[in-house]
Amino acid sequence: QQLLTLQGSLHSLTLSGFSVSRCPACFFNLMNLFCELTCSPRQSLFVNGTQFTNDTAANKTNVVEVQYYIGQTFANAMYNACQDVQAPSINVKALSLLCGKDASDCNATNWIEYMFDINNGQSPFPIIPIFSGKMHNTEYVPFTTKGHLSPQDGSGPCSCQDCSQACGPQPVPPPLLPPWTILGIDAMVVIMWISYVAFLLIFIGAVIGAWLDASCGETLGERFESSLRSLFARWGSFCVQQPLVVILGSLAVVAACSGGLVYMKITTDPVELWSSPSSQARQEKDYFDSHFGPFFRAEQLIITTTLQSESVYSPNPAGADVPFGAPLDKDVLHQVLDLQTDIENIVASYGDQKVTLKDICLAPLAPFNDNCTILSVLNYFQNSHKQLDRSVGDEFYVYADYHTHFLYCVSAPASLNDTNKLHDPCLGTYGGPVFPWLVLGGYDATNYNNATALVITFPVNNYHNDSINLGKALAWEKEFIVFLKNYSNPNLTISFNSERSIEDEINRESESDLSTVMVSYVIMFVYISLALGHIHSFRRLLVDSKISLGIAGIVIVLSSVACSLGIFSYAGIPLTLIVIEVIPFLVLAVGVDNIFIVVQTYQRDERMPQEELHQQIGRILGDVAPSMLLSSFSETVAFFLGALSTMPAVRTFSLFAGLAVFIDFLLQISCFISLLGLDAKRQEVRRAGLVWGYCRAWLRVGDDFLLQISCFVSLLGLDDSYVLDYFKNLSEYLHTGPPVYFVVEDGHDYLSLEGQNSVCGGVGCSNNSLVQQVYASSQCNSPPSTTIGFNPSSWLDDYFDWVKPQSSCCRYYNSSGAFCNASVVDTSCLRCHPMTPSGKLRPIEQDFMKFLPMFLSDNPNVKCGKGGHAAYSSAVVLKGNDTSVGATYFMTYHTILKDSPDFIDAMKMARVLADNITSAMGHKVFPYSVFYVFYEQYLTIVYDTVFQLGVSLAAIFAVTAVLLGFELWSGVLVSITIAMILVNMFGVMWLWDISLNAVSLVNLVMSCGISVEFCSHIVRAFSISVKSTRVERAEEALAHMGSSVFSGITLTKFGGILILALSKSQIFQIFYFRMYLAMVLLGATHGLIFLPVLLSYAGMHRVIFSIGQKSIF
Repeated sequence: QQLLTLQGSLHSLTLSGFSVSRCPACFFNLMNLFCELTCSPRQSLFVNGTQFTNDTAANKTNVVEVQYYIGQTFANAMYNACQDVQAPSINVKALSLLCGKDASDCNATNWIEYMFDINNGQSPFPIIPIFSGKMHNTEYVPFTTKGHLSPQDGSGPCSCQDCSQACGPQPVPPPLLPPWTILGIDAMVVIMWISYVAFLLIFIGAVIGAWLDASCGETLGERFESSLRSLFARWGSFCVQQPLVVILGSLAVVAACSGGLVYMKITTDPVELWSSPSSQARQEKDYFDSHFGPFFRAEQLIITTTLQSESVYSPNPAGADVPFGAPLDKDVLHQVLDLQTDIENIVASYGDQKVTLKDICLAPLAPFNDNCTILSVLNYFQNSHKQLDRSVGDEFYVYADYHTHFLYCVSAPASLNDTNKLHDPCLGTYGGPVFPWLVLGGYDATNYNNATALVITFPVNNYHNDSINLGKALAWEKEFIVFLKNYSNPNLTISFNSERSIEDEINRESESDLSTVMVSYVIMFVYISLALGHIHSFRRLLVDSKISLGIAGIVIVLSSVACSLGIFSYAGIPLTLIVIEVIPFLVLAVGVDNIFIVVQTYQRDERMPQEELHQQIGRILGDVAPSMLLSSFSETVAFFLGALSTMPAVRTFSLFAGLAVFIDFLLQISCFISLLGLDAKRQEVRRAGLVWGYCRAWLRVGDDFLLQISCFVSLLGLDDSYVLDYFKNLSEYLHTGPPVYFVVEDGHDYLSLEGQNSVCGGVGCSNNSLVQQVYASSQCNSPPSTTIGFNPSSWLDDYFDWVKPQSSCCRYYNSSGAFCNASVVDTSCLRCHPMTPSGKLRPIEQDFMKFLPMFLSDNPNVKCGKGGHAAYSSAVVLKGNDTSVGATYFMTYHTILKDSPDFIDAMKMARVLADNITSAMGHKVFPYSVFYVFYEQYLTIVYDTVFQLGVSLAAIFAVTAVLLGFELWSGVLVSITIAMILVNMFGVMWLWDISLNAVSLVNLVMSCGISVEFCSHIVRAFSISVKSTRVERAEEALAHMGSSVFSGITLTKFGGILILALSKSQIFQIFYFRMYLAMVLLGATHGLIFLPVLLSYAGMHRVIFSIGQKSIF
């Protein structure tokens, strides 16, 4: 009977619970150890019975204790053969399950002592091992034998993954590249100095050339300029003469275009914003979601305690003291369990339905086990206060309690029996393991008992294209957040996050900063309305002020934005938050600048004799409209070319911005000119401005529009949010990175030995297989070699172990052929494979597919811990009515990732590894993790930035050169100035710690457009000046256009930008306040200071145009 018990215990130790049978050398040495003990003909040489009992009924003597003499050489050889064997489905070494402690603390002696200890719950009687090194004056000869290298079935030695000696030399991580130097000086410093000197030489040469050369296109340029003047003058005269027709026509066009706003769709999904549908990460995400389902939603808590409850556990009857961190105090654990239970009992309302966690949670064994997956240290105790309080002891000692159970479970999280006196399972109530690195934080190395934080995660099913179930999940998450915000326990400090937290906090911060945004725009509006006036005296305040005209100009700007949004909404192109945040600011800058130029030119102009008002305004428009066309068309072309970007946020912004700027230009040279004519007539008859009720109505329209804008503002920084505490603790306490899946695309051949060997990690598998390469990467801990933290979970290796005839896992009913679970006691259940040499071989061809569906539907149990339902049911796609294998994945985890460079490097390294695996397998393999779609932009952001800004500068040069009468040199000067502004913007970004990403790239593209406003008007005024010298022409250009540019852009924007500094959100403070302030100040200094000086030295020497002030009519 004792031998039968020992046989069952051995089966439990070596086969059911993640066996060592995957390594033949380890398995057969371990079998030999037990077989020699029980039935060797030489048993009397090394086994000594020391205690006996008499069975009088059977007239027998029973042995109840033996001494087993073991050679130390054999013990060491067996340990060496087993020390690296992996348990694939739980990413730990098998010795962690067989040694009663973590594999790193296990050795040959204490492993064998533990297996023979009656206290482990498996040994039927005390077996006292005595090793050769401890034998003195004894007649017994220690058991020793030659270790097995491979089984008799010829399947080969242990794999590299399970035996480090089979791996060959460990790959040496490439050394870090030394700093790049030139002559001992940092290379970038040398290159920048050379570039600067080269620029100076080229600039000096260009200045000299400009003094000596003249334009070749003088006649052509003069004709082109005259044509533009005449065209715009006639159009301006018509607008003033027919104001009603023009205004009503403009309103009709605006109304028709803005009608598309009813079809407006706003994209808030970050994936849609930052990842192009054609990008690698996006295509891989779509492939993963379509084959395996979307990644689950996560609700997570990080819990610390304010109590100084650290303790030291002293094992009984013997053992070293073990320190326990404060959160692992039993009283604290009880309080955390109460909190966890309260969260499980949260009830939310969705319509007329009640939603609980069970309705939305991830339950991998449903419907057999509908318990929710809860990744919590309390799951080691089955989420039960009673289990947590269990202990075994006597009046003197406590031999086992929650301390011993915890220490066992962190080393063997998938165990169904902790093998101490409690004999409680470690497996979670949901049927899967609870890895300690996912539920504990703040520990050192693998000393989980030193944890200073507890982590609880509630995975929730994610739903794409299922609005009802997604709504239920969102409703429950809302109640989850409300509950934790209101939860109070003086002994616990809790930071938490829900899947919806970021979006909720963005909306909350948007509303809280609404007043800041409103004040910013109101300041700009008020300034524009007042600054347009040219007041001679207080008596003429109401006559000379142009408040109504200023408000009308603002409404035109907003109307152009609405038209752009409406037209693209008709086309079905969704808006992004960046479009709504940035474009009004951009169009306001461009539009207001043009308004100031037109109005101030009119105010400075004197009507010529016999000239009527419509002729005067037409002539003025003929003077300034070419300049407005130059700036607006340059920006439009630059923005439209920017739409070539593959980044959705940049592409959408460029499209909407380009169209809005051009529509704004059209409305200004038509509707605004008509309104200017009406206002001029009003001023001539000394009538006060339009009634304030009219103004208030228009202001209300503007405010409503701004309210809509502000409500959609996306804020990345949440200064007063609970989410900040969570991310801070996440970085401080967590010891593992995000999960990463190595996906083998559909089409790989798993039915042949060659195809299996290229993937698996067990005996007989290739050293370049998928599992082996990922495993090798996890062993390279020296950056920058790898960011893989653990051995991958391999469904294929576990399937091979599950189907072996030595295991009791794979059985079927003889009568029906249906699967027979290992826990079923039925004589009609037969093993899938016979215990023959051929039966021990791997399944191939149709035999492989015959039992794979059974494996994927088998739930782990005490008799068989290898069932693949919990771990792999979603990892394998079966096709053709379960006749072939489609796409599959192998999951592991990244190392700890704390900042953007870590995430970027992790993605790059995983892709390099996947490429190597693809090359070795001859089949496509790619890595997937949830953060890849967000960080892929950083892999190409430098290229995208250079491309976008380069294309914009080229467009500005071409348009400027053509519209200035084919003055190539003027186009060069404008492009150089704008390039200098952009270079300075990069310098400001470095000094102000502004990262280069999609948001800052949009701002740089916008900076390029606004810089045109600062430069093009000055350059054109210089080009058409009739003064004789460059200095005089530069002075006239600055005097004529500088004031309009200064008041139209610089002052308008400066007041509004300063208000953004009061914003609570970091995106306004960093990406908008800092970058907007920099682009306005740099644009003003370059356009109003540097450019006039540059023109005075390097501008075109000869006067191309000399058009007197004569009436067109």
